[in-house]
Amino acid sequence: MRLDTTSFLHALRAIVGEPHVLTAADGDLSAYLNDWRKRAVGQALAVVRPSDTQQVSDVVRLCAAHRVAIVPQGGNTGLVVGSVPDASGTQVLLSLTRMRAIRAIDAANLTMTVDAGCVLQQVQMAAADAGFYFPLSLAAQGSCTIGGNLATNAGGTQVLRFGNTRDLCLGLEAVTANGDIWHGLSGLRKDNTGYDLKHLLIGSEGSLAVITAATLKLYPQPASKCVAWVAQPSLEAGVALLNLARARLGDGLTGFEVMGQFALELVGQHFPDKAVPMLGSAPYYTLVEFSSTTAYEAASETLALALGEAFEQDIASDAVVAQNMSQAQQLWAIREHIPLAQSAEGLNIKHDIAVPISRIAAFVAHTDQLLQDALPGVRLVNFGHLGDGNLHYNVQAPAGTDGPAFLRDHETRVNTIVFDSVRAHDGSISAEHGIGKLKAHTLPHYKDATAMAMMKAIKHSLDPLGILNPGSVLAHDADVA
Repeated sequence: MRLDTTSFLHALRAIVGEPHVLTAADGDLSAYLNDWRKRAVGQALAVVRPSDTQQVSDVVRLCAAHRVAIVPQGGNTGLVVGSVPDASGTQVLLSLTRMRAIRAIDAANLTMTVDAGCVLQQVQMAAADAGFYFPLSLAAQGSCTIGGNLATNAGGTQVLRFGNTRDLCLGLEAVTANGDIWHGLSGLRKDNTGYDLKHLLIGSEGSLAVITAATLKLYPQPASKCVAWVAQPSLEAGVALLNLARARLGDGLTGFEVMGQFALELVGQHFPDKAVPMLGSAPYYTLVEFSSTTAYEAASETLALALGEAFEQDIASDAVVAQNMSQAQQLWAIREHIPLAQSAEGLNIKHDIAVPISRIAAFVAHTDQLLQDALPGVRLVNFGHLGDGNLHYNVQAPAGTDGPAFLRDHETRVNTIVFDSVRAHDGSISAEHGIGKLKAHTLPHYKDATAMAMMKAIKHSLDPLGILNPGSVLAHDADVA
């Protein structure tokens, strides 16, 4: 069926209003069409910006009738090329950023219901203004959206205590591939009435339905948050400190990040205003966060006692404990600037992997050696969420070499080395970033064949025309079984 583009665009404008259907003739659309990591530049038939769920439904129904593919997008901060259209210029980019309403806060039920286009920081602030705490925390929280967080099942720095975004969601509202609206905004913590559809859509990266709203869990605000920066002799010592912190701090352990020395050297080089404590004194550093219902002084003393045991066990060589929230935020800012510093250093090969915590040290030692044998001088930017087994094990070109050329010539080889090692250590090639289009062709090599068959069957059942984010999660030839 040949698409009459003029009449199709006219119909879109009738749904969302003329100012909210953007084409190349309307100016620069790079904010919507350029991948955040600069790995891809897409073209769109139109960028469509609905204001509510009914408009999303009407847009999807129109696209389904004309078999026009749709790429849902939140803040466009994804890292696996999952939120930009391809280069064909035939796909509709569905931006949900106009949908930013905080619909309701239920204090007694400890829930809040929000539109999918709400920026994560907006949700955090709305919860805080109501006297509560929403614990999802990411480096991109000033621009990523709740819909995108849910679509990718984002992780972040609080997973070891509160879980991924999936664990913070009680209900969803979503538009299916034929334009129907699923009204699933339940605030129930127990609802055992058949398949849990929200968990099917969370993490599906817009390939099964378009998430339009969510009901999220809230928590009481902690009275204090104490942060320590610890120098450690090895990754094995990092795992030992994690076990000690769990035993001494219990559920109050809300953050446990590991950072290799080279990752922090990049921060010091590209952001000299970020004073990295004890830089150069140890190969690894950990950031430990303790949230408590007690006053800051008492919580700080509890954390210091745990660190004292770490020194006695020779798993820490030095440590700094933030004296107030301002200092704690400064320490967190150093950790959060690692991706920015790596980007400033040049294009790199990113890996968002997970292995059992007990095998992290062995994985890193084994994979470091494999990469150095294959590509002498390669620089490893290793950091991440040790508390939940998720490492950002990134590979930078040798010093003085061309980053784009290194990426072009060696990415496939590097990925194979890293992913084969991940599999050998019983891990996953994607911990929190998702699959997108970047890893869609790689996934079948590392995912159980039966699981892949089930995923294809689900895609075919919920999106038989294959119009929702085609090529993401499942490669193009697998979109429709």
